[in-house]
Amino acid sequence: MQWNIDPAHTNATFKIRHLGISNVRGSIKDVTGTIETDDAGQPTSVRASLPVSTIDTGSADRDNHLKSADFFDAAQFPNIEFVSTGITKKGDGEYAIAGNLTMHGVTRPVTLDAEISPPATDPFSGTQKIGGEAEVKLNRKDFGLEWNVALEAGGVLVGDTVTIRLEVQAAQA
Repeated sequence: MQWNIDPAHTNATFKIRHLGISNVRGSIKDVTGTIETDDAGQPTSVRASLPVSTIDTGSADRDNHLKSADFFDAAQFPNIEFVSTGITKKGDGEYAIAGNLTMHGVTRPVTLDAEISPPATDPFSGTQKIGGEAEVKLNRKDFGLEWNVALEAGGVLVGDTVTIRLEVQAAQA
C-alpha cells in the first residue's frame, strides 16, 4: 500500500551547535515523498524530498547563508533526498530505516531511528492516514558542507554534528 506524505502535516527540523555553546535550530517545509507498507501495515520503503529553499532558522541572513554556495548551494542542489534501502523492525512500531541520504550533491548511507503508527481514519476526509517520527545524527562534513570560521578563543563557529528529525503524516494514495 502506498501512502503520500502530507506536507501540511509534516515537519523536518534540525539542530547544530553554534559557537560551541548553544544550538541553532531550524526547519525545512514542504516535505514530500511516499511510504510503502505491506498488507500487515509494516513499512517496506520510504522516500522523502526536502526543499532546501524552505530552510527557516528564524534569521533571514542565516537562512540566505545556508542556501548559498557556502553551505547547501540551493541553486545547484535544490533538495535533500532520502531513499530507503532496508527497514528492520526493532520493536512494536519501532524501526531502523537504512537508506541513502543525498545532500549537497553527496550521497551517503544513513540509518534513521523511527517510530511508525498504525493507520487511522481521518474524521474530516474519511481517508486512512499513518504517521511517524524519525531521527538521524550525521556529520555535515561527510556531505561536503565544510564552511566554518575558527574562533579567536578556540573552537569553531558551526559544529559538525547535525541532528535531523522528521515528524510525518501520510495519506493513503
